[in-house]
Amino acid sequence: MDNTSLSPQGDVVPQRRRRSLAQADLMAVFYPPNMLRQPTVTEAAFESAAWEGVEDDTEVVGGWEPTLERAIKSIVSIKAQCVRSFDTETSGTYTATGFVVDAEAGLILSNRHVVNPAPVVAQATFVNYEEVELQAVYRDPVHDFGFFRFDPGRVRFMQVGSIRLAPHKARVGMEIRVVGNDAGEKLSILAGTLARLDRAAPEYGAGQYNDFNTFYLQAASGTSGGSSGSPVLDIYGDAVALNAGGAAKAASSFYLPLDRVVRALALVRRGEHVARGTVQAEFEHVAYDQVRRLGLGVEVEAAVRAAFPQSQGMLAMATAQRRGPADGRLQSGDVVVAVDGRAVVAFGALEEALDGAVGGSVRFGVWRGARAFDVAVRVQDMRDVTPAALVEVGGGVVNDLSYQMARGYGTPVGGGVYVASSGHVLGSAAAWRGSVIVSVDGEPTPTVHAFARAVARLREGARVPVRLFALDAPSQQRVAIMNVATRWHALRMATRDDRTGYWVYRDIDAPQGVCRGLDPPQGVRRDIAALDPPQTATLTRLPAALAPADRVWASVVYVDFHIPYLVDGMRSTQFAGPGVIVDRARGLVVCDRDTVPTAVGDVLVTVAGSLAVPARVEFLHPVYNFAVVRYDPRAIGATPVEDVRFHPDFYDGARRLAPADPVVLVGVSADHSPVVRRTAVASRALVSTRECVPPRFRCTNVEGVALHDQPTCQGGVLCDDDGRVMALWVGVSSQDAGHKDVSTMTGLDAALLRPVLKAMCSDALGSLSIRALDCVFWSMRLASARALGLSADRIRRIEAAAASDAPRLLYVLGLATTASPAARLLAAGDVVLEKNAAPVRSVDELAVIHADESVDLLVLRDGRELALTVPTSALNGMETERVVHWLGALIQLPYRAVHEQIRALPSRVYVSCTLYGSPANCYGLRPGMWITEVENHPVADLDAFCATLKTLRLDRPPDLTPDSSLDDMVTARYVRITVVTKTDVTKVLSLRVDCHFWPVWQLVRDSESASGWTSIRHI
Repeated sequence: MDNTSLSPQGDVVPQRRRRSLAQADLMAVFYPPNMLRQPTVTEAAFESAAWEGVEDDTEVVGGWEPTLERAIKSIVSIKAQCVRSFDTETSGTYTATGFVVDAEAGLILSNRHVVNPAPVVAQATFVNYEEVELQAVYRDPVHDFGFFRFDPGRVRFMQVGSIRLAPHKARVGMEIRVVGNDAGEKLSILAGTLARLDRAAPEYGAGQYNDFNTFYLQAASGTSGGSSGSPVLDIYGDAVALNAGGAAKAASSFYLPLDRVVRALALVRRGEHVARGTVQAEFEHVAYDQVRRLGLGVEVEAAVRAAFPQSQGMLAMATAQRRGPADGRLQSGDVVVAVDGRAVVAFGALEEALDGAVGGSVRFGVWRGARAFDVAVRVQDMRDVTPAALVEVGGGVVNDLSYQMARGYGTPVGGGVYVASSGHVLGSAAAWRGSVIVSVDGEPTPTVHAFARAVARLREGARVPVRLFALDAPSQQRVAIMNVATRWHALRMATRDDRTGYWVYRDIDAPQGVCRGLDPPQGVRRDIAALDPPQTATLTRLPAALAPADRVWASVVYVDFHIPYLVDGMRSTQFAGPGVIVDRARGLVVCDRDTVPTAVGDVLVTVAGSLAVPARVEFLHPVYNFAVVRYDPRAIGATPVEDVRFHPDFYDGARRLAPADPVVLVGVSADHSPVVRRTAVASRALVSTRECVPPRFRCTNVEGVALHDQPTCQGGVLCDDDGRVMALWVGVSSQDAGHKDVSTMTGLDAALLRPVLKAMCSDALGSLSIRALDCVFWSMRLASARALGLSADRIRRIEAAAASDAPRLLYVLGLATTASPAARLLAAGDVVLEKNAAPVRSVDELAVIHADESVDLLVLRDGRELALTVPTSALNGMETERVVHWLGALIQLPYRAVHEQIRALPSRVYVSCTLYGSPANCYGLRPGMWITEVENHPVADLDAFCATLKTLRLDRPPDLTPDSSLDDMVTARYVRITVVTKTDVTKVLSLRVDCHFWPVWQLVRDSESASGWTSIRHI
């Protein structure tokens, strides 16, 4: 057995064995005299010691009832909103429990995962239903506890007392009560008996918050969600532990000991920094039988047992964080005997030594195998490896990689910034939550400040490389391309003030072309010209055997579409698919609406697989499944792209694809390579889609073609042997019975595109009229029409007019909106016989009516033929023109898909989306609701809604001065709104106004801007 010293380089060096030294003498050399005979108060799990200020009564009169009656007045129910994803936490709303530990200072103790390291807005409700605002003033970086502060003066109708902390009183067999907000209930009292005082800290999984380097207490009290932060009371009303977690498949509950809480409380009371030391190592408590197997000498074990008779083991090193202070100095399996010359067998004494040596070092006396070592290790402040700042970029959040997250994956701290939420910009590079960004455009990003500087050097609209790795695969770095599109969101940094718990925001430098707000700066070009100099690419030539495809391939491009906000019923943010160039001089590209489903978003067109140029949405067909986007043709230089050639007969509508017609499918595979197949049309039928939840565009009233032996691809065109396009091969998005998104492929007749493309190619889109009957039609067999009372004479005429086609009729399957003029005349089940005195042969004749403001229809209803003059409705080729954000709710005018699913509109203020952790999400405002009143002011449309917000000053933070108190900054203000649900139920909601974390802004359609939208930081 050897002891050690440190070389000048700091390496651990075993000393030469002293052959003549007896074992007892060696023990005296390694351990100073009497070192093993002085247990400390921090060994509270094993030794009984008097705790200052706590009295143990010998008898309690009345049992638990008076104890609980006193304690309940100090226990609060906590409702909190984690307003941003950050570190181990994700945004959302949760309930929990806390209890007052200092009534005069207004301090409430709860769990660390309740107090939260992330930006949090919280309120506490006392037993008499008085509510106070909470500020998170301390959260322990390791152990599961933290403190809120409230203003005691705001509790006016009850005398609030404090619950004393008595960690020394915990004993196996002690009867306890856990009092708190169990399972979200206002108050629950659960009984239990302490069974263990030395349980290992529970593991919640990698990527989550996990406690370590501490014992936990255990009892079978069966606590569940909402009871986090409940006091574990003894019969005297003192807290002996803090409820922290529970087993999912058992009644076991786990409680945090309070010895380190007592220390932190004393410092927080005095307003001092709570120093927390770390060597970035995890220790474990090992029973004596295991300690012997690790090589501990019998003499040492005997001395330890004598000094700590209640202890059942010792501490051993479990893991050291890579590149941390303990890495290379302490080894896994080292048995800790002493720290700075004092015996240590439990976590309390170890942490006491580390907390007292922040910025310095401690000497570990460890037993490694059969030898003793004395190792000096530098002690860091836990604050240096715990983030307290975040950067909001493109709707995402990044923060410094914390020791908590790095520990779970064995990754060094400081290797990059952690993606807590990807958002719009980082999502374009597939930098999802759990990723660590190492560099941006070649600039290293070890901290959030370095990340902010790297982003400021970028250029709006550029595409830059990002080096990153996933935490669960730290050795597999990858490089991805990120689209710089910061104009949609505020770009800012928030820093936590640990004295007040308040998060202070400041704008950070934005990429060129974007000012600190969201409006483009003056002098910046607002067209869609490329930022980079024009580039020319070479088109890939296909083999001679694929001549038809080669003629088309010069027109095929790839379209990427990224959505910054989930409006118009969107549930995904990234879409991609092929498109075809229809006018190279104007840069017009046609694709399906499975690729570009909405107008709000960034479009990127990849030409020749080589050039990615920005584009914008120019047109979304409100009925048919296609969209038109425009790029700047100057951006692709002399790249020899071609306009797609349409077959004149199919483009003019003289012919349509029919079963058995031969076609050549030219498509694009998932890896962007060409897919070519000669095949034939298998069938032609109406495209079937379901109403979606939430409501969004779906393809209706159109016939599509299916192919024999159709290959797997993302889309393309159907052409003849000369490369002339007869139809688009498009994806049709819908949902199944379980509301899961599904997509199918179908052929869309080229003739359906002609009116729109003709107008756009002649710059006459403004004069294009798209009108419809606002009905969903479906086909009907003549046999069904007979059963509905259709006359034999009418059937003979239909059969004669059908010629070679199979005779069929169309009927009204449903009304697209009950508010349209057609809905007042047509009814579900009406069979359409004629339009303007001519037989209806195709759904195309009813789906879109381009010019007529009304049509004459002959319908069969209830066995009788009725002649009706039905007005048509004008449809918008862009639909959504404006989106307002307020308190985390995205509000817009009801779009066409919403009309389809509602009998009558309660108002024109429709909630399209609510963001996690926002007041809207917390207080019950849900997507699919209509706002009808704000503080008893009726709001019929967005203009009235915005005007009311401005009148009531609900669109801005409160007016503050440098002399304003923290209480002024966080004082709650609630606003009452009346909403109507999809099922026509009226509710009144009360929302907490928070313009600090959720400022008001709006998106407005702007035909002159690069993206087609202008984002404004006001209403």
